[in-house]
Amino acid sequence: MAGKFDSKVLVSVAMIAVAISTLATNIAANIVSPANDFAHFAPSKIDFRRGGYITGVIGILIFPWKLIADPTGYIFTWLVGYSSLLGPVGGIMIVDYYFIRKQQLILNDLYDAKGIYSFTNGFNRAAILALLIGIVPNVPGFLTTIKLLVGMFFLLGFRVCIVMLGLWGLGLVVWCIGC
Repeated sequence: MAGKFDSKVLVSVAMIAVAISTLATNIAANIVSPANDFAHFAPSKIDFRRGGYITGVIGILIFPWKLIADPTGYIFTWLVGYSSLLGPVGGIMIVDYYFIRKQQLILNDLYDAKGIYSFTNGFNRAAILALLIGIVPNVPGFLTTIKLLVGMFFLLGFRVCIVMLGLWGLGLVVWCIGC
């Protein structure tokens, strides 16, 4: 669209306006969740505003401009590493909801500290074990540059967690490790 205008000044002003509006929207939208997380972490000491400041400082300290400077580092380091964690989490969630719980949730127990979803002190040992087992096959990708594993982290962890939590749901893993 900008190429249809003859005035370079008009195009420049329009592109600057688009850049500013994009930055303002993304910054405002992406600061809400971490600011709330910090505020809920220590509610007596951190309010939403202070959580937003903490988020801003951390955002600057992680050098986001370095991600833009070398996109291969972002894609092959951050995204592959992130997917190696999201694959197992996705596998756990799908198996738990569709196969173990058969798509039936008790809504009140989701908010009850002593409900059926509280597990052991709030931690589902089966899910944590499945998560760890799902992450383990991805570790060599972090330690070396194995080209074969790049891009397969998500699916590898996803499959391992589906199998592990599925076996746990059937009681086979519990019997094997004696938990």
